[in-house]
Amino acid sequence: MKLLRVGTAGAERPALLDRDGTLRDLSGIVPDIDGELLADASTLARVRAAAETPGVLPALDATGLRIGPPLGRIGKIVCIGLNYHDHAAETGAAIPDEPILFFKAPDTVVGPDDTVLVPRGSRKTDWEVELAVVIGRTARYLGSADEGLAHVAGYATAHDVSEREFQIERGGTWDKGKNCETFNPLGPWLVTADEVPDPQALPLRLWVNGELKQNGTTAEQIFPVGEVVRYLSHFMTLYPGDVINTGTPAGVAMGQPEPKPYLKAGDVVELEVEGLGRQRQELKDA
Repeated sequence: MKLLRVGTAGAERPALLDRDGTLRDLSGIVPDIDGELLADASTLARVRAAAETPGVLPALDATGLRIGPPLGRIGKIVCIGLNYHDHAAETGAAIPDEPILFFKAPDTVVGPDDTVLVPRGSRKTDWEVELAVVIGRTARYLGSADEGLAHVAGYATAHDVSEREFQIERGGTWDKGKNCETFNPLGPWLVTADEVPDPQALPLRLWVNGELKQNGTTAEQIFPVGEVVRYLSHFMTLYPGDVINTGTPAGVAMGQPEPKPYLKAGDVVELEVEGLGRQRQELKDA
């Protein structure tokens, strides 16, 4: 299923994109798309049955309708740094022996087509297309990558916007350059795991002002999705509705020759993970 949330920011309603591309209202069945729903197999089965029965779910007019983040009440966002072989190479970093972790606050999440704000004082705002993993079952001390995959509810397109000077040159942890407002557009859809048979075979692309900048595949991940979930479960408990941003392929501004083409107000970024939908953001000054 392709689950999503539509409407004004803070007042989104649950919806579903059916097989014919029609937007359907889910608010008569569930109050929201969130961790509580993803952990409830019986309610998910009701949603699936309704989606497959003609006339049950009312159609929504998508004209002018904002698409919000596809997941509400996110618990935590755990991010994996330097998780692509080609991205590590372009930044001159060694291949990590273990996953590099940092966090994004849930309040960085915006809709896939919402405005992204360039922080005040920023000189190095950068782009990163990523595969986002959404947890559907509580994960603690998992024993294998297969168990890790079994705890995934679905997948989404994410934009891990980053301010490199804040991240690298201002001291402290990476979190400083990762948590500016609007720095995690998510969506448009949460695609359930049954529709993504191999999360290590997904092309990712990103364009800036129409120019292709990133063109990679999750096959290049150093630590694949199942292993990332297993690994994280030994350092923290993962709950339904938690999100994992799994890293970005080569092609970020930081890896370009001087002068590096960092983002500025007026730029337009478009990105997609194949099968998970496309995003478009115009940048403005904060």
